[in-house]
Amino acid sequence: GVLNNIESANSDSFSSNLLDSPKYTRPERFRSLDVPKVLLSGDHKKIDNWNRLEKEKKTKLNRPDLWDKYTKNVME
Repeated sequence: GVLNNIESANSDSFSSNLLDSPKYTRPERFRSLDVPKVLLSGDHKKIDNWNRLEKEKKTKLNRPDLWDKYTKNVME
């Protein structure tokens, strides 16, 4: 009864072997940084794919130990 939606827990970065993807908010441009166009597109399939790719890049770069676990799980 603590969580409103179990998917909230399933999507947290600690529930998988990947770090979380970057988060953006309004305005669409802040301190010369732009929100990626795909996130403004409304295309949920493309947004999900972008999030997965960003998680993979971040994990591979910052946590090779988690990256190894992730790639082993994906290969199985």
